[in-house]
Amino acid sequence: MKQKKKLFRINEYTVPVMFIIICAIGIYFSKFSAEFLVSQVVIRFARNAFLVLSLIIPIIAGLGINFGMVLGAMAGQVALIFVENWGIVGFPAILIACLVSIPISIVLGIFAGDVLNKAKSREMITSMMLGFLFTGIYQFFVLYIFGGVIPFKNKNLILSRGYGVRNAIDLQSQKGLDQLFDRIFGVEFKIGTIQLPIAAFIVIALGCLFIIWFRKTKLGQDMRAVGADMKIAEDAGINVDKTRLKAIVISTVMASFGQIIYLQNIGNLNTYNGADQTALYAAAALLIGGASVSKATITNALTGTLLFHLMFIVMPTAGANITGNSMIGEYLRTFISYAVVTITLILHSLRRRNESEEAMLAMQNELAKQLKE
Repeated sequence: MKQKKKLFRINEYTVPVMFIIICAIGIYFSKFSAEFLVSQVVIRFARNAFLVLSLIIPIIAGLGINFGMVLGAMAGQVALIFVENWGIVGFPAILIACLVSIPISIVLGIFAGDVLNKAKSREMITSMMLGFLFTGIYQFFVLYIFGGVIPFKNKNLILSRGYGVRNAIDLQSQKGLDQLFDRIFGVEFKIGTIQLPIAAFIVIALGCLFIIWFRKTKLGQDMRAVGADMKIAEDAGINVDKTRLKAIVISTVMASFGQIIYLQNIGNLNTYNGADQTALYAAAALLIGGASVSKATITNALTGTLLFHLMFIVMPTAGANITGNSMIGEYLRTFISYAVVTITLILHSLRRRNESEEAMLAMQNELAKQLKE
């Protein structure tokens, strides 16, 4: 039987290697010092890693990339707005914000999970549309309900007309809410000039340990079975829809925690647009780390977060140094952010097709061998 030509090899290392090369070029032309780059990467890693981790569990359950994680990010922002209104400061503010975000994100996650169960095989585009839908609902609440239907005692948060939350909320005004995880117990940890957000690293490590532990639980095993084949999982007695719904709820809750970690590090809350790009950037970081829509690991998430934000740091300056125009550098950063999702999904599709062709070729060779015998 005629052999097919050798297939183009695409594996989980293709995208990370590609972006290591892009970052190396960007570092060379940006001319940043190593100390500056390490300092900025550490800050951005601590700020964003937990958001990226929140995408892993839905992928395990076969739901692909949960672009609906913005619902969790919105829940985190709503919780922070309430905490600001109540005047809570310091570590209790973060703790209470997380507690307030849990019931909100659970309700949103249940709704999203129910919708995605009705849109099997179209989960990613559906979750993206859900994000757009709830962006409008969220903006309606913060623009008309907060300060109006729901009274706010902190008038500094409210627009001059008497209702609606201001465009930006300064978390630094809360005497310790900003960058709380950079100053665990009020102490800053530094190596030279590089500040280490120890508390943020501890929270990220706990998130990783939770995912490792969760994968070994009965529910985690059920999610892996559902992700592998829903029909077989259903025949094995697993409630597929309920399992998928739980995956989305867990992801939404983790995203709310991740957004709170992100905003306390930034030090201010962009009320109306703060959550818009959360899912895109988190998905891009995960995919850059070598994940796909059907397989993702903690290593993918952490590696991708480092590479993605290293690229974010060096590209604007590198583009400006190459072209003499700072706008070109900003364009490169935005272009690459959106393009990475598209490129990675295309490579994933090619990889799946190649795997199918290889499986078919192996079957043909086995059949030819049997016929000769």
